[in-house]
Amino acid sequence: MTDLPTRITITEEGPREGFQIEKGPIATADKIALIDALSATGLSRIQVASFVNPKLVPGWADAAAVVAGITPRAGCEYTALWFNARGLEQALGFRERLALAGSITFAASEAFSQRNLNRDHAAQLVAQREMIAVHQQAGLSPTRLSLQAAFGCNFGGEVSVAQAMAVLGDAMALAAETGCTIEKLSLADSMGWADPLHIERLVGAVRARWPELGISLHLHDTRGLGIANALAGLRMGVTMFDAAVAGLGGCPFAGHPGAPGNIASEELVFLAHEMGIETGVDLDALIAAAELAERIIGRPLPSNLLHGGTLSRFRKAA
Repeated sequence: MTDLPTRITITEEGPREGFQIEKGPIATADKIALIDALSATGLSRIQVASFVNPKLVPGWADAAAVVAGITPRAGCEYTALWFNARGLEQALGFRERLALAGSITFAASEAFSQRNLNRDHAAQLVAQREMIAVHQQAGLSPTRLSLQAAFGCNFGGEVSVAQAMAVLGDAMALAAETGCTIEKLSLADSMGWADPLHIERLVGAVRARWPELGISLHLHDTRGLGIANALAGLRMGVTMFDAAVAGLGGCPFAGHPGAPGNIASEELVFLAHEMGIETGVDLDALIAAAELAERIIGRPLPSNLLHGGTLSRFRKAA
């Protein structure tokens, strides 16, 4: 355990992760409206779209129109997701709007790799070597490494720290072999298997082996431990987190329909502010964006803070 950080950075993934999993079509204008509302909250990084096969992820068939339609705010980076050369080609068409960066992606669970990436670990090594070359040709040598299902898998069961570290070792070796300098590692609890002790053990193991790496946590609230796991990360000194406004989203390949997705951005901001940690985010504006998200989706979203509110008015009345 280390001292709590004085400030954290939140990557808002609600638009990208949320709109990809909704069954009903979401109007392009509504997607743009939510992104613009999030831009006004002080968030410094928003993932706004996925450039993916619309047959597999129909919710992002309009990715290009959304990126073209948003109103960028100075001081905020807008990012997108892609998994192949075709997706990268589409993203490159928006260099003036998107902060593009190469990434290397693996899954700690062989079963999840098969389900989510349609290939086993050995085949993913080959595929990522090819994608690294594609990124480097575009001037985007990867500096980020993402480990999905880092804590457990609905299809493969528990993922031990040793298992996760072995996959990370292969990935870091691939990065070194291809001339990539990895600066940031994202540990993703893609299906909600983490608990605070597991967070501490894996973050501690990564720090011990690669102390130079920045660590980001992507935590799903599938079983209600998301914010507890975020607190464990904070106590380990983690300063970078992914979150989703109103708790939007979920992994479409996790085999768990209807489960909550990423931790709610407003709950993470509330936790940080209550503990004296700066985020740069206007919490009231973020809650207003969460209310907009709920109206767009047309059903209650899982954020407790969205429905319970902050403590401000009670403190004023006391």
